[in-house]
Amino acid sequence: MIQAISSESPMDQFELDPGAHRCPGPSTRDIILADGQDVPEALVTEAPKYLGSDDVSYERYYSREIFDLEMKKLWPKVWQWACREEELREPGDYVTYEVGPHSLIVMRGEDNRIRAFYNACLHRGTQLRRPGDSGWTPDLRCPFHGWTWTTEGALKSIPCRWDFPHVEDAAFRLPEAKVGTWGGFVFVNMDENAPPLEDFLGVIPDHMRDGWDMQKRAVYLHVQKELDTNWKAAQEAFLEAYHVYETHSQNLPFAGDANAQYDVFDDHVTRFVHTHGVPSPHYPHAQTEQEIADKMHLPAGTVVPEGRTARSVAAEWRRTNLGAKWGLDLSAYSDSEMLDSIEYHLFPNMCIFPGISLSMVYRFRPIGMDPGRTLFDILFLRPLKDGEEHPDPVAPVRIGAEQSYCDAPGLEGWLGATFDQDTDNLVRQYRGFQSSKKRGETLGNYQESRIRHFHQVLDAYLAR
Repeated sequence: MIQAISSESPMDQFELDPGAHRCPGPSTRDIILADGQDVPEALVTEAPKYLGSDDVSYERYYSREIFDLEMKKLWPKVWQWACREEELREPGDYVTYEVGPHSLIVMRGEDNRIRAFYNACLHRGTQLRRPGDSGWTPDLRCPFHGWTWTTEGALKSIPCRWDFPHVEDAAFRLPEAKVGTWGGFVFVNMDENAPPLEDFLGVIPDHMRDGWDMQKRAVYLHVQKELDTNWKAAQEAFLEAYHVYETHSQNLPFAGDANAQYDVFDDHVTRFVHTHGVPSPHYPHAQTEQEIADKMHLPAGTVVPEGRTARSVAAEWRRTNLGAKWGLDLSAYSDSEMLDSIEYHLFPNMCIFPGISLSMVYRFRPIGMDPGRTLFDILFLRPLKDGEEHPDPVAPVRIGAEQSYCDAPGLEGWLGATFDQDTDNLVRQYRGFQSSKKRGETLGNYQESRIRHFHQVLDAYLAR
């Protein structure tokens, strides 16, 4: 029998510095190493960081002044994922990317180079493409008066050109933002003096190579959901596993939470890892390995043989099942890579899950100029077979704030219900920010360290 680990030990027994306290019992690293398998070194690297314990003001989530400051000093100054490279497969393919008042047309030119043009006509300012537009076009033509540019941004034609002798073609190229690519993603940065994307990515390229190479993943589902909360609050709901105890209590028999691992690698990259196939330290009941497996999302009748663990059986089932589904040999992936939630956060708004069973990417953006509205993108990905080309891009499925994730075609019911649990808290939290007499949130020193780190980095950008 597996005995539940108590997490209620009195704190006064610990003679530790602030931020050094951990949940009693096996850590995430202990559990992964106990699997007895080869794992990527990055997976068992630890980089905790204590960042203080002061409250974080609620005002930063709903203040118009802070929101406007973000639009001026944050979004135009950071690398941010705009689209996938396969969305720009041919010259003339484009995606319109928006955040707040900022709008860019990300396009592949006839010279095969990807550029990001500011989405405004140089005549009288009309947007050349509607927000959210994507597709193919032979050129960029203003719908107001017909001024036209090539896919490389050169001025192509002006109606009644005789009336514009003062317009010089070289001076009327479409202005461009910086563009970088990594892992099949196209990033943009509106700061002319921005450091290279490679520097901004920190440890991510080194960690996400070989079996974690996102360039070798194909998107098979893209869900967008509107959320009635601030983009920061929406994102922070996914930066910690502390909420599992209450929000996803159905998972406690087979999912770690209080013993999750949190890493702060640099200004722009943090990570958590929390395990599946082992009970939460909060779970109060002793279980056999078979009882754990019976509560996981496994086929009815799955048997845990003598001497095996529910974790190893679940990983083996996913390895076999997904391998057959995708036509791949997944035997090189460890149990942790098959099961565990491994999430990297790239400042300011991107989360990357390089594992196999739930390989996902999140993005959180304000909708328009409303501090209380967010668009939450989720990409679901699978590994590509050797030599397989990326399939055609999938159209996003957009659901409204009042809709369930279960309304999104292609999303498994249990997973849709889990995302509903996550996002259903957010409206009540956003209202609480404004009605609370206590004017700030009190964060855990370790489990919520990524949230504190995010705000400290954000503050540094807003102060520049």
